[in-house]
Amino acid sequence: MHYLLAATIVFGILTLWVPGYWAVAVFEVSMFGLAVGAVLRSLRAPPRFAYPLAPLLFAVFWGLLQYCTGRTVSPFETRIALARWATLLAVFIAGLVLFQKARVHRWFRSSMLWFGFLVAVLATLQTFTAGGKVFWIFQTENIARVMGPILSPNHYAAFMEVVLPLAIYGSFRPRRDALLYSGMAAVMYASVIASASRAGFVLASVEIVTVAALLWLQGRTSERAVGRSLVRVALLLAVFTAVVGWGKVWERLQTPDPFANRREFAISSMRMISARPWFGFGLGAWPVVYPAYAIVDTGKFANRAHDDWLEWTAEGGLPFGVAMATLFLWCLRPAFGSAWGVGVVAVFLHATVDYPFSRPALAAWIVVMIALLATRKQSAASELKD
Repeated sequence: MHYLLAATIVFGILTLWVPGYWAVAVFEVSMFGLAVGAVLRSLRAPPRFAYPLAPLLFAVFWGLLQYCTGRTVSPFETRIALARWATLLAVFIAGLVLFQKARVHRWFRSSMLWFGFLVAVLATLQTFTAGGKVFWIFQTENIARVMGPILSPNHYAAFMEVVLPLAIYGSFRPRRDALLYSGMAAVMYASVIASASRAGFVLASVEIVTVAALLWLQGRTSERAVGRSLVRVALLLAVFTAVVGWGKVWERLQTPDPFANRREFAISSMRMISARPWFGFGLGAWPVVYPAYAIVDTGKFANRAHDDWLEWTAEGGLPFGVAMATLFLWCLRPAFGSAWGVGVVAVFLHATVDYPFSRPALAAWIVVMIALLATRKQSAASELKD
């Protein structure tokens, strides 16, 4: 069944560019089916409770409460948001059941890494040769930097933030294939540079240093090994980033006001929160409510707050924002303890200036990584039994 889970999340990423809703529907229905199968499979030996279940269950419950009691200003948007949160709950349930075995746990991490690497290669080549076409075939509208199957450079950077620490972790471990992992990390980091995502560039850079520091502080590698690995990784990073060029990301870093529009969206979102602090306006309703609280007219449709944290709180009220904060806080310990899971922390931080959790397929990768963190000790225990 873990092969089906892997195939489904891969399908979700490869179809992120599709303008129609059918791809999302197929992804969500498939995840619901996998979750049901996982639950039936676990009836004889249920997995231990993991805290992320609580906020994800709360998200679904809270959206249902808003919908059924008429507290949402847009029932249609809340239904769509409910389907998204239910999908993420299904992803975590499937992962919680399937990742108990050490063999599956390792296989899934390796598969995520290899798929992320292949997407990075595809995205980099496509950026410089496809002229805005996805897979060199499908033309997109008014998008200059299409990164593989992901239309948003920031969403692409968030995807790389999840998988990049897996490569960095491998490159700093005393393994024969450390050079291979170093090369994979360099390619993925260079692709983030090519995307010109400012937050992605900063967070990916911090991830490299953080993983190295964690492995050294936890005694899982020697100071000499860290030094050798840093030199190797730095040289490869320099080569690959030189190939893609620093021009676009450097130009964006020089922007006089990097928070233009985002600041105004944030202020408007905080006004929404103060208007309905306890129940919010309804999950998914931010774009509907925004015009009434807007302080600037950009001339374009504002689809998101460009800050998932503020959007969650505006839509679900303070209880919903607190629930998501507890999920983030729970992730800190296993993420830093594993070192390879720090990408989860990076994406939650990225969500303060963008909206990586808005796309079910992209958010599913984050939730899968959370499920891997939640089952880290159980999988290790199963390996000792075997």
